Amino acid sequence: MNPGSKSKSGSAPLPTAAEATTSRHPTTLAETQLREMSVRTTPARVKVLAALLDARCAFSHQDMQDLFVEMDRVTLYRALDCLTDAGLAHKIAGDDRVFRYSAGAEHTESATRAHHPQHQHGHFKCTRCAKVFCLDGSGDAGFLDNVLTPTKASGGASAVALRQQLQQALQDTLGQGFQGHDIELTIKGWCADCVH
Repeated sequence: MNPGSKSKSGSAPLPTAAEATTSRHPTTLAETQLREMSVRTTPARVKVLAALLDARCAFSHQDMQDLFVEMDRVTLYRALDCLTDAGLAHKIAGDDRVFRYSAGAEHTESATRAHHPQHQHGHFKCTRCAKVFCLDGSGDAGFLDNVLTPTKASGGASAVALRQQLQQALQDTLGQGFQGHDIELTIKGWCADCVH
């Protein structure tokens, strides 16, 4: 625990993100992540982030509206935009023209020290129920880095080298001047609930 971080009442120190993660309580983790990213903690932001952290799949705005009937639409939009801007959540554009939101795995120790990194990972979309699941890996390498395995010639390149390879492939295909800033991978199929 950080010895210098005390709660507003001044009593007990607040948990760090790592400690909140081990406790697995979404509300505590949400409050900790908001604090560590220097985002003002409001009841709406805590509720929305806690729901995203606890969710198995990404939520649309309407899903969140159905979950939090007492929260007005504008407050919900503002909370989602704030969380997205802070890198605590990300927006997934669906081919059905509906944005879905997920807490993802952007919030790490290094992300709190510097500005949040680009969120680059894959998604699985069920073509029957339209649920979207993030394919975040555990550890340093995410799903995208595991799928797009570097060649032996690259000497086991890191995720940065992989992005450089993809940027080069983009320029080789479309010409100089094209600069990619996001990598999106979506696998479509049937989720475990829809297979049966």
